[in-house]
Amino acid sequence: MIIRDSCPKCHSKQYKKNGHIPSGKQSHLCKDCGQQFVLEFEQRLVSEEKRALIRRLLAERLSLRGICRAVGVGMKWLMGFIVECYESVPEHLNVQVPACPDNVLLYRLRAEADELQSFVGKKENKQWLWLAIDSHTRQALAFHVGDRSQKSARKLWNKLPAAYRQSATFWTDGYVSYQGVIPTSQHRVVTKAFRKTNHIERLNCTLRQRVSRLVRATLSFSKKLDNHIGAITYFLSHNNLKAGRA
Repeated sequence: MIIRDSCPKCHSKQYKKNGHIPSGKQSHLCKDCGQQFVLEFEQRLVSEEKRALIRRLLAERLSLRGICRAVGVGMKWLMGFIVECYESVPEHLNVQVPACPDNVLLYRLRAEADELQSFVGKKENKQWLWLAIDSHTRQALAFHVGDRSQKSARKLWNKLPAAYRQSATFWTDGYVSYQGVIPTSQHRVVTKAFRKTNHIERLNCTLRQRVSRLVRATLSFSKKLDNHIGAITYFLSHNNLKAGRA
């Protein structure tokens, strides 16, 4: 418990009462700098064990409110911690590109690409998740969140590791936006009956089940695009680590 007798920002003792905070405590307003504060401040430190638990829960199908209730932390603190977690994730998604001693083996790389519909803020604001995976390792190679145009397909292609852009064979459902983006010599269009895209379809299902923001008819949707992308990046990075050890 910290008991203050002055403003924590400018240390002025010229302050007045200014309503109450959500917990019911008396709030005060500094007359000099305008800072709002309480005189009796209880500092609650979140242990490293709880932080580790929250990192694991962020990769599960739990709402943020659910994490707050399960772990016993406040929403404001959790949002700040989530930003730190998302920023710590590497842009390469922990992808482990297979080591190829010669150019012949490069042509054995196989990848699958597909799109998954989501939204941010409201259902009218559709945001498509473009995703590509390695057919053998099941690792997510890259993803992009945007509209369903060729421009988004191009951005996904540019994010792929160079080895895959140069030599891998890509299997897709033949959506028109892939034309002109994936070289014809590397592009194979198939239907689901051929089972050449079943791995990425399975990952799409996993994303729907594990990332609450992507669940159909969910209340846990993202309000900001940055948080939406951050949650997907966070999950795929952790999923790739597991796939790399398999």
